[in-house]
Amino acid sequence: MVKREIAGKYRGSFMGIFWSLLTPIFMLMVYTFVFGIVFKSRWNAGSYSTSEFAMVLFVGLMVFNLFAECINRASNLIISNVNYVKKVIFPLEILPVVALGSALFNLLVSFVVWLAFYLVLFGLPEITILLFPILLLPLLLLILGLSWFLASLGVFVRDVSQFINIVTTALMFLSPIFYPVSAVPEKFHSLMYANPITPVVEQVRGALLWGTTPDWGSFVSTLLVTFIIAWLGFAWFQKTRKGFADVI
Repeated sequence: MVKREIAGKYRGSFMGIFWSLLTPIFMLMVYTFVFGIVFKSRWNAGSYSTSEFAMVLFVGLMVFNLFAECINRASNLIISNVNYVKKVIFPLEILPVVALGSALFNLLVSFVVWLAFYLVLFGLPEITILLFPILLLPLLLLILGLSWFLASLGVFVRDVSQFINIVTTALMFLSPIFYPVSAVPEKFHSLMYANPITPVVEQVRGALLWGTTPDWGSFVSTLLVTFIIAWLGFAWFQKTRKGFADVI
């Protein structure tokens, strides 16, 4: 189903799946121009050139786009697959997993683009780059938990999708993607770290760019919390799914 969804997304277009490669390159150029050249943004008091800033920025966008792509789609997953609800016996709980699989493919393409640029500009990355998939685990569990919850809620409350689009847009600018947490006044640091995307962005950025490893105690704690969120989201979905056919 993941393969079919990826193929269906580009079916009929002239360049097909090449768009998945072109889009992150284009967005990297746009964001780098706006924040690196127009606003002259730099990471940590101007210690990074425009090209280095672009690499830092792109890592944050890779993580956030994975989250936003799944969450923005979640509330419409059941509504857009009515046939699975009414006409066949189908494990509806896998629909958020399929959406996540499709988003992970886009993340993989973006990572290849980032790695290619990094190799050209700076050479071989740090060995900690191998931690990348491990550091994503808490985010993947969080995405699944929220997706199961929103997919169910979206059946009963159709306004959810509009609200979620606003929330994800706000989260993009409230996450340390275009700026480091150190650039935010200290009194707002607790608010920044209340954002579940913040620790993942910082840990992935540290592993890919600066060769740092995360605080494993904090990582395991986050992993446990997101596992609980995923379990609760799944339990909610299973409890409410009996009412889908009546509402749709």
